[in-house]
Amino acid sequence: MRVLITGMGGELGTRITNLLEADERITAIRGIDGYPPRRRITRVDFHRVDPDDRRRTSHLIREFDPEAIVHFGVYEPHAHFGGTAARMGTLASAVSTLGAARACPSLRRIVVRSGIEVYGRRRGATLRPDESAPVEPTNVWGQSLAKVEQLAVEAVAGTDVELSLLRYAPIVGPSFPSPAGRYLRLPIVAVSPLAELPFSLIHQEDAAAAAVAAVHAPVTGPLNVVGSGAVTASQAVRRGGRVPWPVFGPGWRVAAAAAEVLGAPLPPHVRDLLVRGAGGDGARAVAELGVEPRSTSEVVDQLYRWAETTDVATPTAAVTR
Repeated sequence: MRVLITGMGGELGTRITNLLEADERITAIRGIDGYPPRRRITRVDFHRVDPDDRRRTSHLIREFDPEAIVHFGVYEPHAHFGGTAARMGTLASAVSTLGAARACPSLRRIVVRSGIEVYGRRRGATLRPDESAPVEPTNVWGQSLAKVEQLAVEAVAGTDVELSLLRYAPIVGPSFPSPAGRYLRLPIVAVSPLAELPFSLIHQEDAAAAAVAAVHAPVTGPLNVVGSGAVTASQAVRRGGRVPWPVFGPGWRVAAAAAEVLGAPLPPHVRDLLVRGAGGDGARAVAELGVEPRSTSEVVDQLYRWAETTDVATPTAAVTR
């Protein structure tokens, strides 16, 4: 199988690539992203392409004629880029990639990164929606994901191409650029004790394993990929030995400003997670993909076990100029 991966330069895209490289069923891999991979790759034809360069992206995809496309050129706000850059990059990547997909005669499957944010958190919404729940995003990140899903559905309309939409819970893990993970690791974390609902998470390794399984699994449609169980923001903070800071109403503006100064911006979708909660029924994904993610509590515990960065002095004699 020939597989094309967008977003290969990200931590998740690179990990997916490593797993596919170890899979003997994969005969060729081409990667596209605006940034080079974060880990060593061994048998990948990687091309550094800006998401806005639609002509070159389309040429590389049509020339390769993949049998499967893993579209992970989806950028969470304040993970690597600010909100506007992330939104525009996500849209440009989806338009270029999914538009070119229709011109690939060998294409049989598309796997797309999405998220449970597409369900939104309107008043009265269920805490654990299954895949039949309506798509009603309530923040910009959810709207971006819903647009990517729409473009993917349009790309396969009238074809035999199978489409899997992986609706991930917020992804957290070692070295993963997660705005939720950064925020929860602050020494003092703003919480809303009078109005906080539980949320679920997914570990980055489980997210990567689910993507690789979806390349081979004969499953179509949306799949909720979430860790079992849930925690509230206050519970997560206490598990990590951090100090919860009760915040009400306008106090969130102060909390967001303070968090940004400390290097952990609090975008609207992360605040929604902490206050309104977010979850999903992941039973179908477990059954169809055969990947059982670790629990949300385990993900939280690993979040707080990550080693702090330590500066190591370089011996003077070893320094060359």
